[in-house]
Amino acid sequence: MIITIQEKQFDTANITQLYPAAVVKTGHEDETTQVSLEWLDVEAKGKVEVVGFGIFIHIGKEEKHTFMFDTKEEMDEEIGYIASQLK
Repeated sequence: MIITIQEKQFDTANITQLYPAAVVKTGHEDETTQVSLEWLDVEAKGKVEVVGFGIFIHIGKEEKHTFMFDTKEEMDEEIGYIASQLK
């Protein structure tokens, strides 16, 4: 099955990981890292600086694709579009 994310197509048979995450500053220069949305909601409680939200796709061990969004709402909208393609 082929899914489309922001005009880029992926064969679901090749996707090894597909997940949403928040992207936060680590506190070391301009370095950022991904954190789970659950951790952000439950543990972070305003203790980290969120720089955006992303949908991350891994194809095997080497190939990775990132789709970034300014707000969680924008990301959630794209996740809804992805889900509708999987039905």
